[in-house]
Amino acid sequence: MSKADQKSGYQVLARKYRPETFADLVGQDAMVRTLKNAFEADRIAQAFIMTGIRGTGKTTTARIIAKGMNCIGPDGTGGPTTDPCGQCEHCVSIMHGQHVDVIEMDGASQTKIDDIRNNVLDSVYYAPASARYKIYIIDEVHMLSNSAFNALLKTLEEPPAHVKFIFATTEIRKVPVTVLSRCQRFDLRRIEPEDMIAMLRRIATAEGAEISDDALALITRAAEGSARDAQSLLDQAISHGAGETTADQVRAMLGLADRGRVLDLFDMIMRGDAAAALTELSGQYADGADPMAVLRDLAEITHWISVIKITPEAAEDPTIGPDERMRGQDMAAKLPMRVMTRMWQMLLKALEEVAMAPNAMMAAEMAVIRMTHVAELPSPEDLVRKLQDTPPPPAPAPNGGGGQPAPVGARSPAAGGGASVGSGADASARSAGGTATALAVHADRGLGRYARFDQVVDLIRANRDVKLLVEVETCVRLVRYSPGRIEFQPTEAAPQDLAQRLGSRLQAWTGNRWAVSVVAEGGAQTIAEERDAKDDALKAKAAEHPLVKAVFQAFPDAEIIEIRTPEAIAEEAAHDALPEVDEEWDPFEED
Repeated sequence: MSKADQKSGYQVLARKYRPETFADLVGQDAMVRTLKNAFEADRIAQAFIMTGIRGTGKTTTARIIAKGMNCIGPDGTGGPTTDPCGQCEHCVSIMHGQHVDVIEMDGASQTKIDDIRNNVLDSVYYAPASARYKIYIIDEVHMLSNSAFNALLKTLEEPPAHVKFIFATTEIRKVPVTVLSRCQRFDLRRIEPEDMIAMLRRIATAEGAEISDDALALITRAAEGSARDAQSLLDQAISHGAGETTADQVRAMLGLADRGRVLDLFDMIMRGDAAAALTELSGQYADGADPMAVLRDLAEITHWISVIKITPEAAEDPTIGPDERMRGQDMAAKLPMRVMTRMWQMLLKALEEVAMAPNAMMAAEMAVIRMTHVAELPSPEDLVRKLQDTPPPPAPAPNGGGGQPAPVGARSPAAGGGASVGSGADASARSAGGTATALAVHADRGLGRYARFDQVVDLIRANRDVKLLVEVETCVRLVRYSPGRIEFQPTEAAPQDLAQRLGSRLQAWTGNRWAVSVVAEGGAQTIAEERDAKDDALKAKAAEHPLVKAVFQAFPDAEIIEIRTPEAIAEEAAHDALPEVDEEWDPFEED
């Protein structure tokens, strides 16, 4: 007990009921079992590391281990034990933090190599003054600097027989693996709700405090698995209640809304009733609920209902009352998972907005309005089903007979135009994409590899000459092509030196001379014009599909941005695939 506590005669519950033996630890059965077996078999490790969230007992466990290692029993003849007597001089001194051979160091404030040298390295080789072991406890060990860790490594790997190390950390991933590999690791678990409620009930009974089960459930939920947080909240709740503490008092103390009212708000949002939802939010705000806390509760309910849909047994949560449980199960049965995931994403965004907004309540109200509006929108499946059931508008009779309109994504016929060699160059370039790199590398194999103009375009693309590629696709109207010879009609936007640059680039890449000439007429469509014509034709055919017509009828301002056919997707996949690599020539291989 500190001097301030002694003077006031009061000690906070988190210190008053701090575990003193392994039997007092709550929810850490696996760790306790391992340590008991190790002590009984005299297999005590040279270093331990305790990890877990705040308030699960890491530092407390370290002190219990230190007491167990140095306990000599009431009669002074005992050895290391997992049940320290709590009466011998060593147990009493360690419990009060006054033992000369148990050195506690705060890694958060003593991070430098000089701190490790002064507190550990300079004294580690001296025998303990009175205890069996000299024990170093370093809390928040992950805060040590790299140089401090490096200074500690050698001693940690080969400590004297009379020295033991015990580390505690909330950030195990920040501890170097070289340190972890030299320690016996224990992961302290979050306290389960059942264990937490039982612990709080024992403390409340011992303190003579009247507190309802619902109030304990609220404290347990707010503690999020931390025993210290739960004990501190219980201490505050007992003072707040000043006699008998109810759930409403705890809710007011924590700034929480009534969970039943939060479920009401959730139900209003899911129904799309914006007016009722805003009224309920304002009522909770007037009763003292924090807007951020309300949105967090909505997110928690969204997660809880989503989990219940997948695993119904999740509804059996001891921190949730029977009425809330029934409402949650009913919502899980009615609400589709797509709606729940959409609600979750919107609530995450709303929490960010409320945290940054100058007025939290205004931001929360805007988030509720947005969520109620979206709740009325049909899911994509419902929309498609509705559009399929809607008869399309009457279409004018076709001039040439009654062919059925092509389905969405159907491939349109090739665009018309001259029968030039360059037609369809872009589509062919995609299909030939896998061999482009090989074309650029193996330049000495003649011009037989470039039987078509699209293979020349592919060669330009493989060598990543973006400027030349754009000019060839948009400015070249191909007239005649044969391997090594290109004749084209330039567009008005074509650069004057395009033919010269194209010829020199191809010669450099292939190692063969290319004759590139310009003529005044007779050229076909450019690759870009042909590509645009194909896209327009495909969009026109798609627009005739009954489902697409229904979409335009329902959404007049809609437009077709892009159409991806299965063939185009397959071509893109083939283009993105790794190119085949020719086998290397083996000079020792027999002909």
